[in-house]
Amino acid sequence: MEAAAAATATWVGSSLHLHPPPSSSVTRSTVYAARPRLSFPIKHYSSLACSRSWNKRMVLESRRGIVVRASSSPDSTDPSDPIAPLRMESPTGQFLSQILISHPHLVPAAVEQQLKQLQTEWDTEQKKEELSASGTDLVLYRRIAEVKANERKRALEEILYALVVQKFMDADVSLVPAITPSSKNSSGQVDTWPSQEEKFKQLHSPEAYEMIQSHLALILGNRLNDSKSVAQISKLRVGQVYAASVMYGYFLKRVDERFQLEKTMKILPNGSDSEGSSIEKAVREDIRPAGDYLAVSSHLEVSSWSGGFGNRIKPSWLRTYLMSFDGDTLQRFATIRSKEAVSIIEKQTEALFGRPEIVLTPQGTVDSSKDELIKISFAGLRKLVLEAITFGSFLWDGESFVDSRYHFVMN
Repeated sequence: MEAAAAATATWVGSSLHLHPPPSSSVTRSTVYAARPRLSFPIKHYSSLACSRSWNKRMVLESRRGIVVRASSSPDSTDPSDPIAPLRMESPTGQFLSQILISHPHLVPAAVEQQLKQLQTEWDTEQKKEELSASGTDLVLYRRIAEVKANERKRALEEILYALVVQKFMDADVSLVPAITPSSKNSSGQVDTWPSQEEKFKQLHSPEAYEMIQSHLALILGNRLNDSKSVAQISKLRVGQVYAASVMYGYFLKRVDERFQLEKTMKILPNGSDSEGSSIEKAVREDIRPAGDYLAVSSHLEVSSWSGGFGNRIKPSWLRTYLMSFDGDTLQRFATIRSKEAVSIIEKQTEALFGRPEIVLTPQGTVDSSKDELIKISFAGLRKLVLEAITFGSFLWDGESFVDSRYHFVMN
């Protein structure tokens, strides 16, 4: 877990370089995807620039989607601002969008209704499959079943997203809007959103928040408490850190949930710091982000896993508990359980930062000349990381809620 944080810190330390203001325009990067090593196949985007046909299709899909607008937060200055950056496009997603606007407290009940409907549709299809004919009819049936399966997957993704957004609304925490040229203030900064750090603190256990503070310290270093300084940073690298922090929050919630249960039952094991090196090695090998935003991590060498790692992490009860895990348990906890959750991480990060144009040099390294630079304060970076970790935590909760009513998580 902390090794994952160290990896993220390395990306920041080696990749979030501070730049002087650019003298010429820079191509705007546009999706970020992140995932650990998974036991099932997942869409792996090309690291080359997107084709024009793909961009045209995305524009058309965006027009079909709807944006959830409203805000339960007093920090929001405009009630018409979107409460979430990602558009929900399926019939189920659009229905839940309307519930989020009008009656956000009814989202869990609405989700249960939608899950019952999905289960009924699935049961009906299973019966049809048993009675299906052979030959041409069977091929046609399988094609129809494939289309419906994709529709169910999209519906499940947007159900998960609606649950996450509803939890943010319930906590009175506003999500960061999409970072676009129009989101800049008069000085060119993109982080015009409120901090809300005290609210974030209330959403995690004391033990988990200690780990979050260590994660922030690894990423921001001596700028951790700097709330005024502004820097120009690669938008691609910020997106990488955001996606990695969502994963970190997902893992942290998963571990903390078990930790709190064992603490209540008074059956916590005795941790051993001597196991720290094996934990770092296991997490390093098993959490390998991929997709457009974090695919480039394979070209960014992680060179400081051991140097100063132990000295930069504040000792905590939860970290000691994590170190008591054997390799198999650690690998299981360091795995996102469903393709739908992985897809939501990708889409949320893409909705925030756009889809990146990743170009490789002949030497196999990432060409950073096309990276868009954004002006952001270190306080803004802190808010982004806290939001991402909380998003991952809520995603774990939403995934567990849905799976308890409609089994879709792979064992």
